[in-house]
Amino acid sequence: MRASRPVLTGATWLVAVLFVFPVVWMVLTAFKREADAYTDPPTVLFAPTWEQFAGVLERGFLPYLANSAVVTVLSTLAVLALGIPAAYALSLAPVKQTGNALGFFLSTKMLPIVAAIIPLYVISQNTRLLDTVWILVLLHTAMNLPLAVWMLRSFFLEIPTEMLEAARVDGASLPTMLTRVALPVVAPGIAATALISVIFSWTEFFYAVNLTAARAGTVPVFLSGFITSEGLYWAQLSAAALLASLPVVIVGWIAQNHLVRGLSMGAVK
Repeated sequence: MRASRPVLTGATWLVAVLFVFPVVWMVLTAFKREADAYTDPPTVLFAPTWEQFAGVLERGFLPYLANSAVVTVLSTLAVLALGIPAAYALSLAPVKQTGNALGFFLSTKMLPIVAAIIPLYVISQNTRLLDTVWILVLLHTAMNLPLAVWMLRSFFLEIPTEMLEAARVDGASLPTMLTRVALPVVAPGIAATALISVIFSWTEFFYAVNLTAARAGTVPVFLSGFITSEGLYWAQLSAAALLASLPVVIVGWIAQNHLVRGLSMGAVK
């Protein structure tokens, strides 16, 4: 058994390196000149440069970043504002149709996005929401809400019933039980749900590329602009991808403690 531990450790490090290597290569390529990014074999030793980042900013990266930030923040807040009460009701005050409600939430994720894009385009055009951040906020909220309700409900189910019964005995109402008893207990789960919603919203491409054009494009739409008939600009694309991924990495790093606690809730009784 002891002899197998070094082998297991080595295999774990190998898998970790395989997962991290593309990210490391992207970071290295972002600091290369375009000529160095195309060499075969790849250039490992090179003089770092910031010119690719300057080129990305000159191409108008900041408006796309602002649009992504607005859409992600507003849709995540809307998901939490709607998902927390729904999950609270479905877990702590269930009714006979709770199973049907959960099934309905899950069924909304089964519809292919491409099947609904034409009706969504017509609706957004008729409501003057086409090429605005508000249509993306609404769609990202609808996209992430079913998953959020399922996740949050599982976290609420982990609350000890004794805590809720004690709150009822003290005369606490349902809103008071939610805000003062339940929310502090499931705060790590809420953080994990929020982070997943942020990631899904930040990386969503299909809605953005079809429903926005000039005014409300997001970061994934900006990255697709590097695909041209002349080929890919690898160094500049790597710089843009690095800038695009930094906000999510920073948010995940800040919330990592809550994320680990939230994802492990219910794992150990």
